[in-house]
Amino acid sequence: MTKKLVAGIFLLACALAPLAAQQEELKLKLPKPMFIGTPTNIKSANLEVVTGKSRGPFMVPVGTKLLSLKRPVTSSDRQPVIGELEMVTDGEKEGGDGYFIELGPGKQWVQIDLGASYALHPIVAWHYHSQARVYRDVVVQVCDNKDFVKGVQTIFNNDHDNSSGLGVGKDKEYIEVAEGKLFDPKGVKGRYVRMYSNGNTTNDLNHYVEIEVYGTPAK
Repeated sequence: MTKKLVAGIFLLACALAPLAAQQEELKLKLPKPMFIGTPTNIKSANLEVVTGKSRGPFMVPVGTKLLSLKRPVTSSDRQPVIGELEMVTDGEKEGGDGYFIELGPGKQWVQIDLGASYALHPIVAWHYHSQARVYRDVVVQVCDNKDFVKGVQTIFNNDHDNSSGLGVGKDKEYIEVAEGKLFDPKGVKGRYVRMYSNGNTTNDLNHYVEIEVYGTPAK
């Protein structure tokens, strides 16, 4: 290895060190798993590869905070079949009875008001994890307009056939597990977070245990 190459590697390491120092691992408090093993009986043409492995660590900017805890929740279904809307941000992520809301059949959404616009980092959602299921047409959007009529930014969309009318998505469907599903907004700014679903592989209803939104003050 030449001296010039060694010097170049050293300078690059010095340049990247401050960037690495500005990141830290997000520490998530996860609920206990309620089923063991990798389910094999769920069929979907758009399902992601099931590995049975944890997603591993996720790095966020230093100072990233949980923004959604106890924040107001609204929904397309104003009267859930089971539970109350505030359960979506109450911090309780256990998957059993009494910990989730149930919305009516077909396309439904829940929306969190963060109170101000933030730079958003991970959004983590638990639809229902006491049983392996795939929720259909999961779409995650961020906006500064509470009615989502302009300036809408789509973070995730696995509606591969546009059956919910929000556009064709390129993301994969996934099986619900206790660690939840992590969506990465990559610093997109917004005050409101809205999540859609359209039934699941067990029935045509929609469920939410918890949604957590993390971020930093918008610059």
